[in-house]
Amino acid sequence: MNARVALILVVLLAVLGGAALVFYYQDRGRQAGNVGTLGQPVLKDLQAAEIASIRMVEPEAALTVQRKGERWVIAERADFPADAGKVRGFVLLALSLKVGQSEPIGEKDRARLNLGASGTQVEFAGAEGKTLAKLIVGKKYFKREVDNPDKARADGRFVALPGELNTVYLVSDPLAQASARSAAWIDRSSFQVEKVKTLELRYPDGGGWRIERDGDNAEWRLAGARAGEKLDVSKANAASYSLSLLELADVAPPQAKQNDAMTGLDKPVGIEATTLDGLVYSIKVGKLEGDNHYVSFASSGKPRKDDPQAERRKLLSGYVLLVPKSKLDDTLQRRADLLEKADEGKK
Repeated sequence: MNARVALILVVLLAVLGGAALVFYYQDRGRQAGNVGTLGQPVLKDLQAAEIASIRMVEPEAALTVQRKGERWVIAERADFPADAGKVRGFVLLALSLKVGQSEPIGEKDRARLNLGASGTQVEFAGAEGKTLAKLIVGKKYFKREVDNPDKARADGRFVALPGELNTVYLVSDPLAQASARSAAWIDRSSFQVEKVKTLELRYPDGGGWRIERDGDNAEWRLAGARAGEKLDVSKANAASYSLSLLELADVAPPQAKQNDAMTGLDKPVGIEATTLDGLVYSIKVGKLEGDNHYVSFASSGKPRKDDPQAERRKLLSGYVLLVPKSKLDDTLQRRADLLEKADEGKK
């Protein structure tokens, strides 16, 4: 190595070393500026006992979860019950949010991270409507690349405080519950039709069927069976048993109750079920909304004194519900599908 090459290498090392030193001090200075916020509560003064409502506003939706007496309800769904466990969990999560990282942010970055009008605005209020705390929930944070950010579970969330719009905070929870979708908040328990004695299905085009049995362990019979027709007992069992496993996907807005044409409940599939306990269920199944049917129902008969579902049935009968299609498919079979096929009968 000659003297000229050696001199060039020494200069390069000095330049690179100096640059590294600059970056080191810049990074150390930036961290020092943030060290006071790391690990600090995001919502410092929020107290769980004071919270009487949580309002979430998104660009095209708004939802208010309110405390009424001992219950939490959804105001925009005619006070339909919210899942108290979900509400309690979200409140505790909000109280426990800690700053994992904080950075200065400009207007363009704020829009890019959905920390402006495109984000979810969360407001906690007290019993008399006084605002206790506000939080803007922005984009999900991922430590790795994901194919579908909307469906993938995030590693954290970018958030901001309305009074500190020039600062973005990163928290370690994905805050999936911060949503203005009523489906994210409702109590999903539905009415369950148990110990079915007779089950009748009527399609709006005039088709339908009726099955019946004499007791809990008795064989099902197909009413009006013609010569050569044999009921597939496993399908009859599925049709009746599915009604005991119903759950809610969502509850429709109040205006749906006054608009049967919108929900398809003006020309529904009708389900009439009687139980061995003497209850009668009249269920209407309407149009599909995505993967869910619009459903309304009424029940009659005298329930047992120890019937745990009586109050829930009474409540749900006042709403238009959304029930997953998958929960109703076995019951909504056509008559021909309930019959044993000719080749099956020979086996």
